[in-house]
Amino acid sequence: MQKRTLGKSGLEVSALGLGCMRMSFNQEMIALIRKAVELGVTFFDTAEVYGPFTNEELVGEALAPFKGQVVIATKFGFKHDPVSGPSPTVGLDSRPEQIRRVAEASLRRLRVEAIDLFYQHRVDPNVPIEDVAGTVGDLIREGKVKHFGLSEASAQTIRRAHAVQPVAAVQSEYSLWWRAPEEAVLPTCEELGIGFVPYSPLGKGFLTGAIDESTTFDPSDLRSHIPRFAPEVRKTNLALVDLIRAIGQRKGATPAQIALAWLLAQKPWIVPIPGVRSPERLQENLGAVNVELSPEDLQEINDALARIPIVGDRYPQYLQEMTGR
Repeated sequence: MQKRTLGKSGLEVSALGLGCMRMSFNQEMIALIRKAVELGVTFFDTAEVYGPFTNEELVGEALAPFKGQVVIATKFGFKHDPVSGPSPTVGLDSRPEQIRRVAEASLRRLRVEAIDLFYQHRVDPNVPIEDVAGTVGDLIREGKVKHFGLSEASAQTIRRAHAVQPVAAVQSEYSLWWRAPEEAVLPTCEELGIGFVPYSPLGKGFLTGAIDESTTFDPSDLRSHIPRFAPEVRKTNLALVDLIRAIGQRKGATPAQIALAWLLAQKPWIVPIPGVRSPERLQENLGAVNVELSPEDLQEINDALARIPIVGDRYPQYLQEMTGR
Protein backbone atom coordinates (compact mmCIF):
# COMPACT_ATOMS: atom_id res chain seq x y z
CA MET A 1 0.00 0.00 0.00
CA GLN A 2 1.28 3.44 -0.90
CA LYS A 3 1.60 6.03 1.86
CA ARG A 4 0.74 9.72 1.88
CA THR A 5 1.37 12.57 4.31
CA LEU A 6 -1.50 14.86 5.25
CA GLY A 7 -0.06 18.26 4.36
CA LYS A 8 2.72 19.59 6.57
CA SER A 9 1.43 17.81 9.67
CA GLY A 10 3.80 14.88 9.31
CA LEU A 11 0.85 12.52 9.76
CA GLU A 12 1.58 9.63 7.40
CA VAL A 13 -1.28 7.31 6.42
CA SER A 14 -2.16 4.81 3.72
CA ALA A 15 -3.12 6.38 0.39
CA LEU A 16 -6.65 5.09 0.91
CA GLY A 17 -8.30 5.02 4.30
CA LEU A 18 -11.42 3.23 5.48
CA GLY A 19 -14.63 5.02 6.42
CA CYS A 20 -16.32 3.00 9.16
CA MET A 21 -19.55 5.00 9.61
CA ARG A 22 -22.06 2.45 8.32
CA MET A 23 -20.50 -0.57 10.00
CA SER A 24 -22.50 -2.35 12.68
CA PHE A 25 -20.84 -3.74 15.80
CA ASN A 26 -20.39 -7.44 14.95
CA GLN A 27 -17.66 -9.96 14.34
CA GLU A 28 -17.91 -9.63 10.56
CA MET A 29 -17.08 -5.93 10.70
CA ILE A 30 -14.27 -6.51 13.20
CA ALA A 31 -12.85 -9.06 10.77
CA LEU A 32 -13.26 -6.61 7.87
CA ILE A 33 -11.38 -3.84 9.67
CA ARG A 34 -8.57 -6.24 10.56
CA LYS A 35 -8.48 -7.46 6.96
CA ALA A 36 -7.99 -3.84 5.89
CA VAL A 37 -4.97 -3.61 8.19
CA GLU A 38 -3.61 -6.82 6.69
CA LEU A 39 -3.95 -5.26 3.22
CA GLY A 40 -2.02 -2.16 4.25
CA VAL A 41 -4.71 0.30 5.34
CA THR A 42 -3.49 2.40 8.27
CA PHE A 43 -6.12 5.18 8.33
CA PHE A 44 -9.56 4.60 9.89
CA ASP A 45 -12.38 7.10 10.26
CA THR A 46 -15.13 7.08 12.88
CA ALA A 47 -17.06 9.57 15.03
CA GLU A 48 -18.87 9.79 18.34
CA VAL A 49 -22.15 10.37 16.53
CA TYR A 50 -21.88 7.18 14.45
CA GLY A 51 -24.18 4.76 16.21
CA PRO A 52 -24.02 6.92 18.24
CA PHE A 53 -21.06 5.68 20.27
CA THR A 54 -21.08 2.06 19.07
CA ASN A 55 -18.98 2.73 15.97
CA GLU A 56 -16.10 4.03 18.05
CA GLU A 57 -16.39 0.92 20.23
CA LEU A 58 -16.26 -1.27 17.11
CA VAL A 59 -13.19 0.50 15.75
CA GLY A 60 -11.53 0.43 19.17
CA GLU A 61 -12.00 -3.31 19.57
CA ALA A 62 -11.02 -4.13 16.00
CA LEU A 63 -7.82 -2.07 16.09
CA ALA A 64 -6.75 -2.82 19.66
CA PRO A 65 -4.13 -5.35 18.47
CA PHE A 66 -2.54 -2.75 16.18
CA LYS A 67 -1.72 0.11 18.57
CA GLY A 68 1.07 2.25 17.16
CA GLN A 69 0.55 0.84 13.67
CA VAL A 70 -2.62 2.66 12.62
CA VAL A 71 -4.12 6.16 12.67
CA ILE A 72 -7.66 6.60 14.01
CA ALA A 73 -9.64 9.74 13.27
CA THR A 74 -12.78 10.59 15.22
CA LYS A 75 -15.01 13.63 15.60
CA PHE A 76 -16.79 15.91 18.04
CA GLY A 77 -19.39 18.60 17.52
CA PHE A 78 -22.85 17.16 18.14
CA LYS A 79 -24.95 16.94 21.28
CA HIS A 80 -27.20 14.06 22.26
CA ASP A 81 -30.38 13.64 24.22
CA PRO A 82 -29.89 10.66 26.59
CA VAL A 83 -33.57 10.81 27.61
CA SER A 84 -35.08 10.18 24.17
CA GLY A 85 -34.06 6.63 23.40
CA PRO A 86 -30.53 5.65 22.30
CA SER A 87 -29.02 9.13 22.63
CA PRO A 88 -30.27 10.67 19.37
CA THR A 89 -28.46 13.65 17.93
CA VAL A 90 -30.30 16.86 18.80
CA GLY A 91 -28.02 19.57 17.42
CA LEU A 92 -24.56 21.05 17.18
CA ASP A 93 -22.37 21.61 20.24
CA SER A 94 -18.70 22.58 20.07
CA ARG A 95 -18.46 24.36 23.41
CA PRO A 96 -15.06 23.76 25.04
CA GLU A 97 -16.58 21.66 27.83
CA GLN A 98 -18.36 19.49 25.26
CA ILE A 99 -15.17 18.99 23.26
CA ARG A 100 -13.40 17.84 26.41
CA ARG A 101 -16.25 15.50 27.34
CA VAL A 102 -16.21 13.91 23.88
CA ALA A 103 -12.42 13.54 23.95
CA GLU A 104 -12.46 11.65 27.25
CA ALA A 105 -15.30 9.39 26.12
CA SER A 106 -13.71 8.73 22.71
CA LEU A 107 -10.40 7.81 24.33
CA ARG A 108 -12.17 5.13 26.36
CA ARG A 109 -14.19 3.75 23.48
CA LEU A 110 -11.25 3.71 21.07
CA ARG A 111 -8.96 2.15 23.71
CA VAL A 112 -6.15 4.60 22.97
CA GLU A 113 -3.99 6.96 25.02
CA ALA A 114 -4.30 9.79 22.47
CA ILE A 115 -6.67 10.51 19.58
CA ASP A 116 -4.59 10.63 16.39
CA LEU A 117 -6.84 13.07 14.50
CA PHE A 118 -9.72 14.94 16.18
CA TYR A 119 -12.10 16.64 13.74
CA GLN A 120 -14.79 19.16 14.45
CA HIS A 121 -17.62 17.26 12.73
CA ARG A 122 -19.57 20.34 11.67
CA VAL A 123 -18.90 24.01 12.31
CA ASP A 124 -20.99 25.31 15.22
CA PRO A 125 -22.20 28.85 14.43
CA ASN A 126 -22.69 29.50 18.15
CA VAL A 127 -19.06 28.89 19.13
CA PRO A 128 -16.19 30.94 17.67
CA ILE A 129 -13.88 28.67 15.71
CA GLU A 130 -10.97 30.23 17.60
CA ASP A 131 -12.38 28.79 20.84
CA VAL A 132 -12.72 25.37 19.20
CA ALA A 133 -9.16 25.46 17.87
CA GLY A 134 -7.83 26.67 21.21
CA THR A 135 -9.54 23.88 23.12
CA VAL A 136 -8.20 21.20 20.80
CA GLY A 137 -4.78 22.87 21.05
CA ASP A 138 -4.98 22.49 24.84
CA LEU A 139 -5.86 18.81 24.43
CA ILE A 140 -2.85 18.39 22.14
CA ARG A 141 -0.56 19.95 24.74
CA GLU A 142 -2.07 17.66 27.36
CA GLY A 143 -1.22 14.62 25.22
CA LYS A 144 -4.84 13.54 24.70
CA VAL A 145 -4.99 14.50 21.00
CA LYS A 146 -2.24 14.47 18.37
CA HIS A 147 -3.73 16.41 15.44
CA PHE A 148 -6.63 18.82 14.82
CA GLY A 149 -9.01 18.56 11.89
CA LEU A 150 -12.12 20.23 10.48
CA SER A 151 -15.00 18.75 8.52
CA GLU A 152 -17.15 20.60 5.96
CA ALA A 153 -15.64 23.96 6.91
CA SER A 154 -15.37 26.95 4.58
CA ALA A 155 -12.02 28.35 3.47
CA GLN A 156 -12.46 31.34 5.78
CA THR A 157 -13.17 29.11 8.78
CA ILE A 158 -10.15 26.96 7.98
CA ARG A 159 -7.91 30.03 7.94
CA ARG A 160 -9.25 31.32 11.26
CA ALA A 161 -8.82 27.96 12.96
CA HIS A 162 -5.37 27.36 11.49
CA ALA A 163 -4.16 30.70 12.86
CA VAL A 164 -4.87 29.46 16.40
CA GLN A 165 -4.00 25.75 16.11
CA PRO A 166 -2.50 24.21 12.94
CA VAL A 167 -5.07 22.13 11.09
CA ALA A 168 -3.68 18.80 9.94
CA ALA A 169 -6.57 17.77 7.71
CA VAL A 170 -9.89 18.95 6.36
CA GLN A 171 -12.53 16.32 5.64
CA SER A 172 -15.30 17.18 3.18
CA GLU A 173 -17.32 15.48 0.51
CA TYR A 174 -15.38 15.40 -2.76
CA SER A 175 -15.75 13.19 -5.80
CA LEU A 176 -16.28 13.25 -9.53
CA TRP A 177 -19.85 14.33 -8.92
CA TRP A 178 -19.25 16.83 -6.11
CA ARG A 179 -16.32 19.14 -6.87
CA ALA A 180 -17.19 22.22 -4.80
CA PRO A 181 -14.00 21.96 -2.67
CA GLU A 182 -11.98 22.85 -5.77
CA GLU A 183 -13.31 26.40 -5.66
CA ALA A 184 -11.76 27.61 -2.40
CA VAL A 185 -11.13 24.81 0.11
CA LEU A 186 -8.49 22.85 -1.82
CA PRO A 187 -6.49 25.99 -2.75
CA THR A 188 -6.59 27.04 0.91
CA CYS A 189 -5.38 23.62 2.03
CA GLU A 190 -2.55 23.74 -0.49
CA GLU A 191 -1.52 27.22 0.61
CA LEU A 192 -1.54 26.37 4.31
CA GLY A 193 -0.11 22.87 4.03
CA ILE A 194 -3.24 21.03 5.17
CA GLY A 195 -4.17 17.52 4.08
CA PHE A 196 -7.55 16.81 2.52
CA VAL A 197 -9.69 13.75 3.22
CA PRO A 198 -12.63 13.21 0.83
CA TYR A 199 -15.58 11.37 2.28
CA SER A 200 -18.21 9.83 -0.01
CA PRO A 201 -15.51 9.58 -2.71
CA LEU A 202 -17.76 7.19 -4.62
CA GLY A 203 -20.80 9.45 -4.46
CA LYS A 204 -22.57 7.30 -1.84
CA GLY A 205 -22.27 4.33 -4.17
CA PHE A 206 -23.44 6.09 -7.32
CA LEU A 207 -20.00 6.05 -8.96
CA THR A 208 -19.53 2.31 -8.47
CA GLY A 209 -21.87 1.53 -11.35
CA ALA A 210 -24.07 -0.58 -9.08
CA ILE A 211 -26.99 1.89 -9.22
CA ASP A 212 -29.17 2.24 -12.31
CA GLU A 213 -32.53 3.73 -13.26
CA SER A 214 -34.45 0.85 -11.68
CA THR A 215 -32.66 0.88 -8.30
CA THR A 216 -34.90 1.55 -5.32
CA PHE A 217 -33.90 2.64 -1.82
CA ASP A 218 -35.47 1.83 1.51
CA PRO A 219 -36.99 4.91 3.19
CA SER A 220 -34.42 4.54 5.96
CA ASP A 221 -31.61 4.93 3.39
CA LEU A 222 -30.46 8.57 3.21
CA ARG A 223 -30.18 8.25 -0.56
CA SER A 224 -33.97 7.96 -0.80
CA HIS A 225 -34.07 11.63 0.29
CA ILE A 226 -31.13 12.98 -1.72
CA PRO A 227 -32.16 14.98 -4.79
CA ARG A 228 -29.30 13.57 -6.91
CA PHE A 229 -30.69 10.07 -6.50
CA ALA A 230 -34.26 10.99 -7.46
CA PRO A 231 -35.63 8.74 -10.26
CA GLU A 232 -36.41 11.72 -12.50
CA VAL A 233 -32.76 12.87 -12.63
CA ARG A 234 -30.93 9.57 -12.33
CA LYS A 235 -30.74 8.89 -16.05
CA THR A 236 -29.02 12.23 -16.63
CA ASN A 237 -26.54 11.64 -13.80
CA LEU A 238 -25.72 8.14 -15.02
CA ALA A 239 -23.90 9.70 -17.99
CA LEU A 240 -20.99 10.29 -15.62
CA VAL A 241 -20.93 6.62 -14.66
CA ASP A 242 -20.96 5.66 -18.34
CA LEU A 243 -17.87 7.80 -18.83
CA ILE A 244 -15.82 6.26 -16.03
CA ARG A 245 -17.00 2.78 -16.99
CA ALA A 246 -15.66 3.30 -20.51
CA ILE A 247 -12.30 4.54 -19.19
CA GLY A 248 -12.21 1.61 -16.78
CA GLN A 249 -12.71 -0.87 -19.60
CA ARG A 250 -9.62 0.53 -21.31
CA LYS A 251 -7.62 0.38 -18.08
CA GLY A 252 -8.88 -2.98 -16.85
CA ALA A 253 -10.44 -1.24 -13.85
CA THR A 254 -13.90 -0.88 -12.35
CA PRO A 255 -15.81 2.42 -12.25
CA ALA A 256 -15.12 2.67 -8.51
CA GLN A 257 -11.39 2.28 -9.09
CA ILE A 258 -11.39 4.99 -11.75
CA ALA A 259 -13.30 7.36 -9.45
CA LEU A 260 -10.82 6.78 -6.62
CA ALA A 261 -7.79 6.96 -8.92
CA TRP A 262 -9.05 10.32 -10.19
CA LEU A 263 -9.11 11.67 -6.63
CA LEU A 264 -5.64 10.32 -5.89
CA ALA A 265 -4.35 12.02 -9.04
CA GLN A 266 -5.58 15.47 -7.97
CA LYS A 267 -3.05 16.15 -5.19
CA PRO A 268 -0.46 14.03 -3.33
CA TRP A 269 -1.95 15.12 0.02
CA ILE A 270 -5.46 13.88 -0.73
CA VAL A 271 -6.48 10.66 1.06
CA PRO A 272 -9.99 9.34 0.26
CA ILE A 273 -11.87 7.26 2.84
CA PRO A 274 -14.39 5.06 1.00
CA GLY A 275 -16.71 3.07 3.22
CA VAL A 276 -17.26 -0.64 2.62
CA ARG A 277 -18.99 -3.50 4.36
CA SER A 278 -17.70 -6.47 2.37
CA PRO A 279 -14.22 -7.92 1.76
CA GLU A 280 -14.88 -7.90 -1.99
CA ARG A 281 -15.56 -4.15 -2.09
CA LEU A 282 -12.55 -3.54 0.15
CA GLN A 283 -10.26 -5.40 -2.26
CA GLU A 284 -11.80 -3.60 -5.23
CA ASN A 285 -11.32 -0.14 -3.74
CA LEU A 286 -7.75 -0.76 -2.67
CA GLY A 287 -6.94 -1.77 -6.24
CA ALA A 288 -7.40 1.88 -7.18
CA VAL A 289 -3.90 2.72 -5.91
CA ASN A 290 -2.50 0.67 -8.80
CA VAL A 291 -4.56 2.42 -11.49
CA GLU A 292 -2.52 5.07 -13.27
CA LEU A 293 -4.43 7.79 -15.07
CA SER A 294 -2.32 9.52 -17.70
CA PRO A 295 -2.51 13.28 -18.33
CA GLU A 296 -4.58 12.41 -21.39
CA ASP A 297 -6.99 10.33 -19.28
CA LEU A 298 -7.39 13.15 -16.78
CA GLN A 299 -7.96 15.67 -19.54
CA GLU A 300 -10.60 13.41 -21.09
CA ILE A 301 -12.38 13.20 -17.75
CA ASN A 302 -12.19 16.94 -17.16
CA ASP A 303 -13.47 17.72 -20.65
CA ALA A 304 -16.36 15.33 -20.15
CA LEU A 305 -17.19 16.76 -16.73
CA ALA A 306 -17.54 20.17 -18.35
CA ARG A 307 -20.15 18.71 -20.71
CA ILE A 308 -22.03 16.38 -18.37
CA PRO A 309 -24.59 18.13 -16.15
CA ILE A 310 -24.99 16.76 -12.63
CA VAL A 311 -28.58 17.37 -11.60
CA GLY A 312 -29.82 17.76 -8.02
CA ASP A 313 -28.36 18.82 -4.68
CA ARG A 314 -26.04 16.51 -2.78
CA TYR A 315 -28.19 16.64 0.37
CA PRO A 316 -31.79 17.39 1.28
CA GLN A 317 -32.18 20.98 2.46
CA TYR A 318 -32.18 20.21 6.17
CA LEU A 319 -28.69 18.69 5.90
CA GLN A 320 -27.38 21.10 3.29
CA GLU A 321 -27.71 23.88 5.85
CA MET A 322 -25.09 22.19 8.06
CA THR A 323 -22.23 22.24 5.55
CA GLY A 324 -19.59 24.65 4.37
CA ARG A 325 -19.62 27.14 7.24
